[in-house]
Amino acid sequence: MKRIAVLTSGGDAPGMNAAIRAVTRVGIYRGLEVVGIRRGYEGLLEGDAIPLTQSSVGGIIHHGGTILRTARSERFKRSEGVTEGFTRLKEMDVDALVVIGGEGSFKGAWELEKRGFPTVGVPGTIDNDCAGTDETIGYDTAVNTALEAVKKLRDTASSHDRLFIIEVMGRNSGFIALQVALAGGAECVLLPEVPLDVEKVCQKLNYAKRRGKTHSLIIVAEGVMSAQELAGKILDTGGYESRITVLGHIQRGGSPTAFDAVLGSRLGAHAVEALLGGKSGVMAGVTCGQVTTCPLPETWENKKRPDLSLLELLNALSI
Repeated sequence: MKRIAVLTSGGDAPGMNAAIRAVTRVGIYRGLEVVGIRRGYEGLLEGDAIPLTQSSVGGIIHHGGTILRTARSERFKRSEGVTEGFTRLKEMDVDALVVIGGEGSFKGAWELEKRGFPTVGVPGTIDNDCAGTDETIGYDTAVNTALEAVKKLRDTASSHDRLFIIEVMGRNSGFIALQVALAGGAECVLLPEVPLDVEKVCQKLNYAKRRGKTHSLIIVAEGVMSAQELAGKILDTGGYESRITVLGHIQRGGSPTAFDAVLGSRLGAHAVEALLGGKSGVMAGVTCGQVTTCPLPETWENKKRPDLSLLELLNALSI
């Protein structure tokens, strides 16, 4: 193995640059040439690649987003697109590929692997929905970014005696919502993994009102429904008016936390070592503090769920 490539795909996540830096510097340290493919699989199909050196990845570890940029590629979802990507990699004299992204990105990497091209995945997604790792790159930063907003909104809710509904990201996963709700002292959290019961939410608000509480926070994961729709249901069912905040893509941006910078560094380095050790078709992850690998298909076939005991804890603490 002489030359490897790295790309970022799907949604950006804080800490991706730390992973790119680690892939580049560990690769060079181990005697490899490293190529960066810009704009994900779409950039691959267009041959948009640049050489990466120790200097070109200097100073990026604390930058949010991804210096390689990212995009979603409809063309790469088709068989002929994967074949074209395989051909492009061969034309670049690339021997193996590191893919930093989430479920969709890994499915693309697996298609290349099935065609005989060595690939290793690095989990970069704020949603934390990849099985095979305790945390994904960007998740910790997204939680802390959302938490800062929630703490500010609580001040306003308390000052004006209002009910606030705050919608957080996470696609079809409730990891961000549950962590933010528990850390932010929310009265209620709604997760895609738990069936919605609007009457139960209103009962909880009624109980809080009877004991003299004048403001409340509800955290809703985007995979449940929009905050606007939830506000309408709560108004119709319980008669409660609410203020709505959708945090949106602000959760993706900003400098990574120390945790994500370290996680990106560890997983990027391990991806290179895995390739040099003859492993491919796997994802690098961290389980119980130890860097591990698991087959790529397991990352999406084994459904990862939040620890619902934390939901029970939140319900007890918010009485």
